[in-house]
Amino acid sequence: MSDNINSQYLQSQNPFQSFWWAGYECTDQLNAFGNRVDFLPLTGHLALLKEDYEDLKPFNIGTVREGIRWSQVEKKAYQYDWRVVETMLAEGHRQGVQQVWDLCHFGYPDDLTPLHPMFARRFAHMCRAFVTFYRDRYPDDTLIVTPINEVSFMSWLGGDACGTSPYCTRQGWEVKLGLMRAYIEGLAAMREMDPTIRILTTEPLVNMVPPLNATRREIRDAAAADEMQFQSVDMLAGRLSPELGGSPDYLDILGFNYYYNNQWIVNTGTFLPWNDPIPDPRWVPFRQLLMKAYRRYRRPIALTETSHPGIDRPVWIDMIGRECAAIVEAGVPLWGVCLYPIVDRPDWDHLHYWHHAGLWDADLTVDPPGRVLDRPYADALLRAQALVSEASLVPTGSY
Repeated sequence: MSDNINSQYLQSQNPFQSFWWAGYECTDQLNAFGNRVDFLPLTGHLALLKEDYEDLKPFNIGTVREGIRWSQVEKKAYQYDWRVVETMLAEGHRQGVQQVWDLCHFGYPDDLTPLHPMFARRFAHMCRAFVTFYRDRYPDDTLIVTPINEVSFMSWLGGDACGTSPYCTRQGWEVKLGLMRAYIEGLAAMREMDPTIRILTTEPLVNMVPPLNATRREIRDAAAADEMQFQSVDMLAGRLSPELGGSPDYLDILGFNYYYNNQWIVNTGTFLPWNDPIPDPRWVPFRQLLMKAYRRYRRPIALTETSHPGIDRPVWIDMIGRECAAIVEAGVPLWGVCLYPIVDRPDWDHLHYWHHAGLWDADLTVDPPGRVLDRPYADALLRAQALVSEASLVPTGSY
């Protein structure tokens, strides 16, 4: 099967077990203070894996996003410890839960950064090892992988904001090149071993706007900054920095992450309010942002992360339900929506502060941690699910 035919075949097949997914916070990065955080045990997910998966059943969630935690799997170069991943895989298969795997969700081994000359080679080697490990156990599964999560965000956080490894400023482009070189080499290595592997990209979806009464230069600067959100996927497709080896055949399922603070005024740090009775004229509805991304690449899409902290959780998911229903009605191939995090998580840098953004809060007063369902969020989720299901039965338009 040629690459082009294989790509067309893959794009025609929706591999997801459910439309609504659960995402478990799996970051293992170095935080702003240089401390390693490891959220799978910190949130209690590893201890409560069986219970967490069982809790999904009333909401008809059969697909989850999980992470292998590269920094924990590869403590020594080219030596891999898959025992925790194997336990997670076994429980997922026991319960019939489909797991989508992040191979790098913000964290790297202690001796690597995206600027290291061996970063891409080490990542590609680990990707090959993961495919071998997985296929030795489950040769017939549909394997869906996100090689590196949110390259755009990590390039900024580690390359410009000095918020994680490699703790740089004014190096965002170089960090992005390093991450995308590894992404492409890792993807190529996996597809060489198994052409059926599905690739799910996960990049932020943003709207960056100029101030009110902006000058022409401010308008141009905002437009240029907004365009940067697509650099990583353009690299993957070979449209930008083709020397990295990108190809249109590497575009499979395009995931976009969208939160309440994904629209802001450039160079101010001011976010556009999303729920004002009279919206800011620069605010763009989510459906328009996602359709813009779809038209750019013409691949199946997914909302791979979304949530809201605190009391606005149900209001946010009501809005997401309406917007996704409109996207489905328009005939756009929206293949999934991931509630991320499904179980609450603390802040990366200040671990005592929990965001209260999950469908479940984590009860840390017991050992191991328990789960407390946020009932208003749950009710809103059921409404959103019904709305999208109804929209899927409506004759669609053409985009």
